[in-house]
Amino acid sequence: MRRALLAIALLFCLASAAGAMSRIKDITDVDGIRDNQLVGYGLVMGLAGTGDTMRGSPFTEQSARSMLQRLGVAVPQGSIKARNMAAVIVTARLPPFVSAGERVDVSVSSMGDATSLRGGTLVMTPLSAADGNAYAVAQGAVSVTGFQASGEAEKLSEGTPTGGRIPGGALIERELSADFNAVDSLSLKIRNPDFTTASRITEVINRFAVKTYGQRIAQAMDFRTVSIERPKRTTASRLMAAVGDLMVEADSPARVVVDEKTGTIVIGSKVRVSPVAIAHGAITIRVTESPQVVQPAPFSDGRTEIQQSTNIDAEQKGAKVAILSGPSLEKLVHGLNRIGLKPSGIIAILQAIKTAGALQAELVIQ
Repeated sequence: MRRALLAIALLFCLASAAGAMSRIKDITDVDGIRDNQLVGYGLVMGLAGTGDTMRGSPFTEQSARSMLQRLGVAVPQGSIKARNMAAVIVTARLPPFVSAGERVDVSVSSMGDATSLRGGTLVMTPLSAADGNAYAVAQGAVSVTGFQASGEAEKLSEGTPTGGRIPGGALIERELSADFNAVDSLSLKIRNPDFTTASRITEVINRFAVKTYGQRIAQAMDFRTVSIERPKRTTASRLMAAVGDLMVEADSPARVVVDEKTGTIVIGSKVRVSPVAIAHGAITIRVTESPQVVQPAPFSDGRTEIQQSTNIDAEQKGAKVAILSGPSLEKLVHGLNRIGLKPSGIIAILQAIKTAGALQAELVIQ
């Protein structure tokens, strides 16, 4: 545990020394430039007996019959018995400024009772966005990394054989029309919103703009948004290329993140603790049952009974008192090391320090 806490302190020391400056494009997003989600329903064919059962997934048979009817093949209901097909949900992401004819990767996930999609081929599947329009068509061989093998008494599986990917499996058929260079104003959205970070970004951009264009173009709207006015003698693409490479020091809040399920504790470099005394000790209580058999006196009318005997011992170990005064992360970690706690104990102490008002940081418990 001591090594883990020291590693945390070293990590933040290195981050403060070497990683304080960041490019603007690494800490912000341009408002309106984002991916769009695509989804579709299709069929995977060519499975080696690992597809859906028609009894457990009746929609697979209905989909197969509809597809064959569109191809001019009449199939009576209930005539499809083979387990060589599976109904799947196909998802993809439509990048911004994509053109018709480009390809994107797709993910394929079984929605029936198929056991594996290995060796299958996805047939032509339209992919639609939230507006209901189809923007891409997916088709191709499914790449599956997981496998599953079973016998009469044992079953072995690794990964998820009912899901896979098709690299470049979707062909863009409709593009999102947008003239980015024609916009007159842009908005930068800060990924970790903070007023100090917004002010620093504004100053850096204006310093660059005054030197390059002879005017100030940036203004901090709030702790999340920085508005930029495009100069007339440049395009939006060239402007964002230049602005994105500008270096700025992003501010971070004082925050302690605790994951009680895994025992993970992440302490921010700006966390401070007011002087506080802490006593922490684990109390161990042992309850031992020692039943005894009691025999009746000879030649009596008594009977054999069991007499209960309970021993309770209480022991308290590791009850140490330490004074924490954390003007820096290193001293805070050093103080916790002096107590010699496990993650569960540190979590309890951090919660108690926060309740006492001595933890000058936000405590986030997941």
